[in-house]
This record gives sequence, structure tokens and C-alpha cells, in this order.
Amino acid sequence: PESPPPPYSRLSPNDEQKPLDLSDSTLSYTETEATNSPNVTPGDFSDASTSPDAVKRSHWCNVAYWEHRTRVGRLYTVYEQSVSIFYDLPQGNGFCLGQLNLDNRSETVRRTRSKIGYGILLSKEPDGVWAYNRSEHPIFVNSPTLDIPNCRTLIVRKVMPGYSIKVFDYERSCLLQHTADLDYADGPYDPNSVRISFAKGWGPCYSRQFITSCPCWLEILLSNNR
Repeated sequence: PESPPPPYSRLSPNDEQKPLDLSDSTLSYTETEATNSPNVTPGDFSDASTSPDAVKRSHWCNVAYWEHRTRVGRLYTVYEQSVSIFYDLPQGNGFCLGQLNLDNRSETVRRTRSKIGYGILLSKEPDGVWAYNRSEHPIFVNSPTLDIPNCRTLIVRKVMPGYSIKVFDYERSCLLQHTADLDYADGPYDPNSVRISFAKGWGPCYSRQFITSCPCWLEILLSNNR
């Protein structure tokens, strides 16, 4: 399509996942609108984390991009209320994963990267952080507030293209008891982080037990300044 689908629709707080409302034109988003922002020059990718205006504001999260066990590129700091994370677009504003270089990528990683497309949009809302799947392939999400209380089995949610999910619930996070005996074999437990894999799932239902086995994934490190 000439423009990506609208990445945002306000959902009922009781609905965990819902399709995007394509009928509401007031919520539509196009790359043309993105390039009209003051920090974007047509044809360039704007890095909101380095703009002069952004330095004056506090950030609400950092985003790390990983390929298997290797972090690629630097942390991307987010100051705006929402951020697009995509593979490659001719114009746009956000975190462009296609520009991150790494020597000797495996064929599996290359194939998965090609599936990221328009990627996702992360949005900070009063009730939490939402992720909107703008790609043509599913994404897989895990966070402390999506887990079932007192369940020691890793919970990974599959989000189909065109759907959104609240990946982090602020109120629920405050209610959760951050127990120290949680055993995560794939790394330390962070009660304020979200992990999102593109196209490939992980966990008990998949051959990939840990997210570090996924070709392309994101680590969303939420700030305590909420």
C-alpha cells in the first residue's frame, strides 16, 4: 500500500487485543504526516533522541535491538509519546532497524529482517504502554504485566498484523510483587521491561525456548519516570 495502516485506536480497557479501527480517519497516520514534524527532513530518518528539543524532555523508555544474543546498534531513547520502529521506509520518523549494520548476518536473520516491514508503533498512554503491529507478520510479546500471577511458565502473547496489545500495564505493575526467586534462564528479571520478537515466537510452545534464540527482537526498557 502507499501508506501504512493506522497504528492507533482507543480500545476498551477490558480487551487485551483488538483490531485497529481503520474507519476513524482522525487517527490515521501516513509517512507524509510524519515528515511534516519539525524534526524531520523528507528523505531522512530523524533520530528523536538527539534533537535539541528532545534533550530538554525526559525520556520514558529506551529501545534495544537484538539479533539472537547480539545487540545491534546503540540504545534508542524515546521522548515522544509514541515511536515507530520499522525496517526500511523511504520517508519517516522513528527507529529504522534497516540502517543498523552487522557483519556476517546469518540467512535466518536476513529473512526475518525482511519481514519487519512497517514494524510496530509503541505508544505511551495513561493506562500503560501499547504496541500496534503494523507489519504483515505476527509479533510475539512478553512482559511482567502480561504474565499470569504466581505462574512460573513463561507467557508469550502472539499479536497478529493489524492488532494492538497493552504490553505494559502501569497499575498492574505497581500491584505485582517483584519476587526475587523468579528463575529466568535466558537472563536477569527486569520488572520494567518488555520483549518483542518479530515473526518468530519463543517459549514452551516453540522450538526456541528463549528469546535469545529469536533472529530479530526488541527490548523495551521503561523509565521509572512515569
